[in-house]
Amino acid sequence: MSNEKQPERRRSSVAAATSDGLASEDDAAVLAKLGYKQELRRNFTMIEVFGIAFSIMGLLPSIASTLSYSLPAGPVGLVWGWFVASGFIFIVGLAMADLGSAMPTSGGLYWWTHFFASPKTRNALSFLVGYSNTLGLVGGLCSIDYGFSLMFLSVIVIARDGNWTPSNGVVYAVFLCCVLLHGVLASSLSKVMGKLQTVFSIANFVLIAATIIALPIGRASERNDGKYIFATTGNLTTWPTGWAWFLAWLSPIWTIGAFDSCVHMSEEAANATKAVPYGILMSIGSCWLFGFIICIVIAACINPDIESLLGSKFGQPMAQIYYDAIGKKGALALMSLLFIVQFLMGLSILVAASRQSWAFSRDGALPFSSFFRPISKSLGYIPFRTIWGCVFLALVLGLLCLIAPAAAAALFSLAVAGNNLAWGIPIFCRLVWGEAKFKPGPFYTGRMSKPLGWTAIVFLTFGILLSMMPVGGPNPTPQSMNYTVVINCAVWGGSLLYYFIDARKWFTGPKITLDVDELTETQEAALRAEGLDIEGLAPTNESDTENPAELSKDPNRKV
Repeated sequence: MSNEKQPERRRSSVAAATSDGLASEDDAAVLAKLGYKQELRRNFTMIEVFGIAFSIMGLLPSIASTLSYSLPAGPVGLVWGWFVASGFIFIVGLAMADLGSAMPTSGGLYWWTHFFASPKTRNALSFLVGYSNTLGLVGGLCSIDYGFSLMFLSVIVIARDGNWTPSNGVVYAVFLCCVLLHGVLASSLSKVMGKLQTVFSIANFVLIAATIIALPIGRASERNDGKYIFATTGNLTTWPTGWAWFLAWLSPIWTIGAFDSCVHMSEEAANATKAVPYGILMSIGSCWLFGFIICIVIAACINPDIESLLGSKFGQPMAQIYYDAIGKKGALALMSLLFIVQFLMGLSILVAASRQSWAFSRDGALPFSSFFRPISKSLGYIPFRTIWGCVFLALVLGLLCLIAPAAAAALFSLAVAGNNLAWGIPIFCRLVWGEAKFKPGPFYTGRMSKPLGWTAIVFLTFGILLSMMPVGGPNPTPQSMNYTVVINCAVWGGSLLYYFIDARKWFTGPKITLDVDELTETQEAALRAEGLDIEGLAPTNESDTENPAELSKDPNRKV
């Protein structure tokens, strides 16, 4: 393109993102620095970015779904396990907030990995992180909707006074209907999805308020004392008591495991460099505080015979806790509200999972990427095909429900182990290989960034180890075995095998999707400052960058 024609074409070709109302100039320019054009509509505010993470976490339903991990360690496991593990999760959030503020893109985790890793490892690690994160999010959808199925059916069991037990087939049928309905809603409510996150968050707080008020009132004459709540240990496993307490960490680890959804929604967030990090930290911090309060209330109001709670005829310890405190009608009311909030969790995580899957297909890494890649403009600029791809994959993974409870339980840990690996690798790559390339965004932890990063890596590695341990003890039966190690090793091993056998021939990392004819002057200036070499874009002067020669050598920075 000649220098004479270029300004004229710039004036006549207004940026697609701004002309279609998809994003502001600044947000489109930030994304352009990462090599991508704006294709999704930025209709999520900072509060709504927080809302999608907080609604996916679904604090009370998640605590209810994971009481089988925390209650075996007694009140100390429930209360202090939550507090300590949540503190470490907040540190992970700080490390991720640094990256999310600096480089906000929907495929952030694998993009960061590719950017920071060494030249020899970047493609393989980026490929591994992308698949681990994608399948971890879909595993999260499965576990949330499986939990919904159990809660929904527990209401029927309560209504029948415990005289009915749903079969695995019935559980899967409810699961199937739930996932399909989520697909329909995620496809049809795109224009108001951001606003709905605020509604979902309010629903969560209503449920929390109702529970922490109703339980103490209902158990007014039978509440446990402070010593029982804060200083009574227990161990219903055959592990040592200390290790049983660590296993109680699985409850907060699984519950507060959706903060990366803020990253996946970053290309739909206004002022993403601030919305993403604050969304991460606000969602984790809220769960840390309110979860601690909920755990204290539960410990104060539960029947001290914890074994009877875990073996409740209602199939859910939380249903029994409600029943003991406020009777049949109260339990029916709160369990109904509980499964409604759980349903909303599933809808939100499907939205986040579809954005990660779409970003991965944009870079050509998923099978049938060319099919999943297009955006549906008529439905509100959403990745319609990846929404239904995630739905189909969830239905297949959900078939584990038909095998046995132990196999279904692996869905919980699939989300934990898969996402922990996906969160840890980009942080590790930044600290080991990419610190010199890291340019902080508006949010930055400063001198604490490195120690926080290493602490996060240690905790995430420990979390993967925990998620693969048999919960009941060191000598599991086929029925009590934790099959997470099998499922996740298949995911990770399969991803790497796929890469080294075939994908290494064509996967070269994130692709640049910018079109020079659609760039505004603001975007072009941002690209020149970043040192990106785009065909058709006037070259930058050497003084425009810190080291243009070095920037141009980076294979991730050229088309």
